[in-house]
Amino acid sequence: MATELFDLTGKIALISGASRGIGEAVAMLLAEQGAHVIVSSRKLEDCRRVAEAIEEAGGSAEAVACHVGNMEDIAAVFAHIRQQHGRLDICVNNAAANPYFGHILDTDLAAFNKTVEVNIRGYFFMSVEAGKLMRDSGGGAIVNTASVNALQPGPMQGIYSITKAAVVNMTKAFAKECASLGIRCNALLPGLTKTKFAGALFDNQEIYQAVTERIPMQRHAEAREMAGTVLYLVSDASSYTNGECIVVDGGMTL
Repeated sequence: MATELFDLTGKIALISGASRGIGEAVAMLLAEQGAHVIVSSRKLEDCRRVAEAIEEAGGSAEAVACHVGNMEDIAAVFAHIRQQHGRLDICVNNAAANPYFGHILDTDLAAFNKTVEVNIRGYFFMSVEAGKLMRDSGGGAIVNTASVNALQPGPMQGIYSITKAAVVNMTKAFAKECASLGIRCNALLPGLTKTKFAGALFDNQEIYQAVTERIPMQRHAEAREMAGTVLYLVSDASSYTNGECIVVDGGMTL
């Protein structure tokens, strides 16, 4: 008999950074499991492409533009959700910024600010607003996309790695304070994954080779290989999982 542990029928799910890569893969999978997916990212046309693909596959979705580095955008997307749906069951914070790839001593203020505004402030206030909606409607699940760089700083990715370490502790803070409200908060820590976002790593063959040599599975991941962990974390299958930061890296950090 098939399990219903992963059934998301009737759930409302917001996914940031869902126009490509891991976010797109997560959006497609959650929709396959029955969730109504709110596809969000900076560019509305890219969100619409994913939402249309979900609908063509028989799922339910809508596109809403939101730049999580912009507080006004965050306020607008949650006002829309509250007005249109009245609740939120799932929030996946996946949008991220990594504008600088180079030696940490050469990090400029603009790159520092952009990375912090999206990866820390954006995740924090997306979680705050999602948590308020979930508190008002009986609970929910928040998942943050961090990175294995939170555990071991990536080469030439200093400020990005620092912000992802902050996401890990942020996840635990929300998990501790919001569990009594019926809200679980967990994190996904992807390893080397083939996405446009990670393009700098794939373009630098020396770094790519050095990283893949450390992976017991001897290959990088595809975006779809991250989606299953998120599905677990937002479904009833993980009903007693809270504050966990799950590493999905092919064994790289062993």
